[in-house]
Amino acid sequence: ASIGNFLRRSLRRAGRREGKDGASAAENTPPQVPQGKQGEQSSAFYSAGQFFFEYLVVVSLKKMPDGHYEPKITYQFPKRENLLKGQKEEEERLLQAIPLFCFPDGNNWAPITEFTSETFSFVLTNVDGSRKIGYCRRLLPSGRGVRLPEVFCIISCLGCFGLFSKILDEVEKRRQISMAVIYPFMQGLRESPFPAPGKTVTIKSFIPESGTELIELTRPVDAHLEHVEFQALLQRLSPHLILHIFASAMLERRLIFLAEELSVLSQCIHAVAALLYPFTWAHTYIPVVPECLLDTVCCPAPFMVGIQMRHLERVLEQPMEEALIVDLCEGKIIRAVGDEEEILPGKLQNEMLISLNRHNNNNNEHSSEQVNTLVSEAFVQFFVRLVGHYGSHIKWGRSGSGSFQERAFCKAIASRSCRRLVKKFVKTNMFSLFIEEAEKSRIPQEGNG
Repeated sequence: ASIGNFLRRSLRRAGRREGKDGASAAENTPPQVPQGKQGEQSSAFYSAGQFFFEYLVVVSLKKMPDGHYEPKITYQFPKRENLLKGQKEEEERLLQAIPLFCFPDGNNWAPITEFTSETFSFVLTNVDGSRKIGYCRRLLPSGRGVRLPEVFCIISCLGCFGLFSKILDEVEKRRQISMAVIYPFMQGLRESPFPAPGKTVTIKSFIPESGTELIELTRPVDAHLEHVEFQALLQRLSPHLILHIFASAMLERRLIFLAEELSVLSQCIHAVAALLYPFTWAHTYIPVVPECLLDTVCCPAPFMVGIQMRHLERVLEQPMEEALIVDLCEGKIIRAVGDEEEILPGKLQNEMLISLNRHNNNNNEHSSEQVNTLVSEAFVQFFVRLVGHYGSHIKWGRSGSGSFQERAFCKAIASRSCRRLVKKFVKTNMFSLFIEEAEKSRIPQEGNG
């Protein structure tokens, strides 16, 4: 209960905060911070040569005296020592929060005999703005009879979902043999530097009865797509609905996504956030909301959250403000503001629909990486057409710092529908953060887009 209150207070603080400061101890923000934006944080996600992960934790369900089960950390590697007092307190808070996000579906568990492994992720933001991503694999340990699922969670500041999914595949394979086999693999991984984009690192790992294996881990070339799977979104929602969701996110509204599987919520919400590139969602962001934090939907500030379908009635009963509620199971919108169809300029919207329909119909012909690139390019091109002339409206001083001329920037847009949207977009946190970085760059952008 105490950690739930701590997280809830943090979310409320984030909701009251104005301007560019979007980080709090429990606020979840998307990991794909683009290069050149929020520069002091982007290096934490993309610089090569640092550790793959901070630690691996195992979260197990422990039976309480009243008969219900609670998630608890039962294993941590490595043990962090010689921490300063402030660092130790911060780590303790984070380690308390991790079990909630590994078992966000509450404590209504009972021993079972069959369970399909699932992969999902979450992001925790510290009070200093630094971010840690939890890559999770929930599985049923090998054995006979009924038993409880457990979660292997890798905590890292590096955003690369596909690569860490492969690491979790190796962890799961070793777990079915023995916990003892996991340690040398993770130790070898920890001693290996994180590869640069497009590069591969090879890990040697010994498995009893199989001998030494060479495991190759390749990092994607395009950094901003490292944590993304657009196919997950295209498989569940029509291109038309995806554009409604994109438009709502672009105006920083409240978005709620519903599904039963944690992996579906995680993948789809990461994909929606990635559609905003080169801009970044700067508000509350929780791919899977723990049951004890369902009242997050009452927050008056913008948020993007995922909630398991079993909680739909409770969510609808909450005294929330206007929000877009998306059912990922049925591929439909349950609740809308009502103006979603009119937000995007008609011509640009039709161009994006044609592009999305083409990629949607070719899902089986393109690889996941190709779909990611093609979809991302369509949305980047939308922003280029809409606001790509921003560089021409930054006035540069002798010191090298710039000053964005918002009025002239908006006035330069010929299309009335585009200008109407841009006048709203320039008031968002994501645009303000982007322009702040552009003003610091000291190199005026070329061209008018």
